[in-house]
Amino acid sequence: MKIAVTSKGKDLDSEVDPRFGRAAYILVVDTDSFEFEVLDNAENVNAFKGAGIQAAAMVSDKGAGVLLTGFCGPNAFKTLEAAKIKVANDAKGTVREAVEAFNEGSFSFAEGANVEGHW
Repeated sequence: MKIAVTSKGKDLDSEVDPRFGRAAYILVVDTDSFEFEVLDNAENVNAFKGAGIQAAAMVSDKGAGVLLTGFCGPNAFKTLEAAKIKVANDAKGTVREAVEAFNEGSFSFAEGANVEGHW
């Protein structure tokens, strides 16, 4: 399964970025092989508005079924929900640790945004 993880860096040992729409990078990771693709989110980091929606579109385009992040705003959450991408908030540690925790069943899926927009 492919999952997306917000990240402060470009590899699996980078810290999870708690922001979704304005995360520096989003890594799309295969949960079985740990092969990954880096999505540069620089275009959205300083966006005036719509960062979460654009980041959600990128994640959807890459075929991820789940997003691991710290916080997800209402517009991003609605966009992810429409794309049938489940959201798990409160991801911490490195990207690798977050994916391992996901594989162990440590996350529950959110039923809504956990932060106001423009966080």
